[in-house]
Amino acid sequence: MRIVAQRVSRAGVSVGAEIVGKIGLGLCILLGVGSDDTDRECLWIAEKAANLRIFEDPGGRMNRSLLDVGGEALIISQFTLYADCGKGRRPSFTGAAAPGAAKNLYESFVRRFRDMGITAQTGVFGATMSVDIINEGPVTIILDTADMPDRRGADI
Repeated sequence: MRIVAQRVSRAGVSVGAEIVGKIGLGLCILLGVGSDDTDRECLWIAEKAANLRIFEDPGGRMNRSLLDVGGEALIISQFTLYADCGKGRRPSFTGAAAPGAAKNLYESFVRRFRDMGITAQTGVFGATMSVDIINEGPVTIILDTADMPDRRGADI
């Protein structure tokens, strides 16, 4: 799984003229699901994103997480994070999960955020969406489960 997490003062997503999700202070997360991803990767990346210390403390240092600040999350599925542009000029998306598997892991990711007590809004899986983001900082972090430590047999 890959995510692009942006610290925002507000963000929203629309399908056509309809706003389908919007948040205030928090994270706008673009989520891509890879063809080899499982629930193990989903759990790791959700925990990592919710606990990233990228919000400022009273001293102005990035020392607080989304959970610490009581922020919200706008989570949008984006298979194009798995674009392979290595050959030719047209990206290949063969590394992205099939739509059914991707939707299941996307929904699991959203549930994990909600289970942590985070208000999580979403886009519409598979739809063409317009995303409005007011990125604060700007702070943009990329997480990839390819960077996950080997946790086989360990609790995540």
